[in-house]
Amino acid sequence: MLTVAAGSNKMNRRYFGRSCLAGLAGLSTVRSTAQQRKFYSAFVPGSLGVKADQAKAIELAAKYGYDSVQPFPGDLRRHGVQRYLEALERHQLRWAAAGLPVNFRSDDDAFAEDMSELPANADALQEAGVTRVGTWLSPAHEELTYLQNFKRTANRLRQVANVLRDRDMRLGLEYVGTKRNWTGSRYSFVHTMAGTKELIAEIRGPNVGVVLDSWHWWTSRETADDIRTLSNDDVVSADLNDAPRGIEREDQYDNRRELPLDTGVINVRDFLEALVMIGYDGPIRAEPFNKRLNEMEDEQASRVASESLRKAFALVG
Repeated sequence: MLTVAAGSNKMNRRYFGRSCLAGLAGLSTVRSTAQQRKFYSAFVPGSLGVKADQAKAIELAAKYGYDSVQPFPGDLRRHGVQRYLEALERHQLRWAAAGLPVNFRSDDDAFAEDMSELPANADALQEAGVTRVGTWLSPAHEELTYLQNFKRTANRLRQVANVLRDRDMRLGLEYVGTKRNWTGSRYSFVHTMAGTKELIAEIRGPNVGVVLDSWHWWTSRETADDIRTLSNDDVVSADLNDAPRGIEREDQYDNRRELPLDTGVINVRDFLEALVMIGYDGPIRAEPFNKRLNEMEDEQASRVASESLRKAFALVG
């Protein structure tokens, strides 16, 4: 079950115990510290239409000023972890969240095959020091009713979460709020933050949280208040996007987004300020699925996306 945010209270007690004589000045320091941005930019090549293996991804992340880079468990297994750890250290990078290499949305055979490989993939990620893994929830199904899908998804993700928990890794679930998606098949499924919380409660995994995407937050008509119901421990990863102008929210296409702040349709400031308020200290990537960006050369797309993230982060310091 999602936890109640407690980090700020612990911080207040720590500072108060350290210097009660500081009075109002001490309280001011605590508030200031609590409001500092802790999250960092993530380079995830596939989100930008960039083709890169692990070595190339690290190189592009370093070249264009990202703070972290997506780990690829396949490359870590094939080539060994050490070479990539040395590259991270050399470029002063860290790992972002890995994608979950398990197809839990398909038939039993596909799920079983991926699950048989998950321990080895998770071992490689653990050896590399990766602590975050993210995936997305399909918001509709052609055959399974909501309840059937809910039970099957919870059961499968419980198995996944147990493997990751044994290796000190957290699993983040991203809900898809785009209306065209959750009404596009016969039966709708989880497509809001509230629904995702219910699914996480059913999974009963202490290492399971959410992947927050400004696009799905916006298409679900959620607000900063919804984000503030979460704690830092509840958020595994985050995505930042904008939306095209001139299209009603319900008519948006999931694969036609914009880079952060390109249009101002999505209130990026509110989204980021809420993440600052809950003390979120993880990666944020741009995931625009943007035709113009996809048509750019890999170097240009990597640079443009990095610039958009820096511009957005500057809104909150």
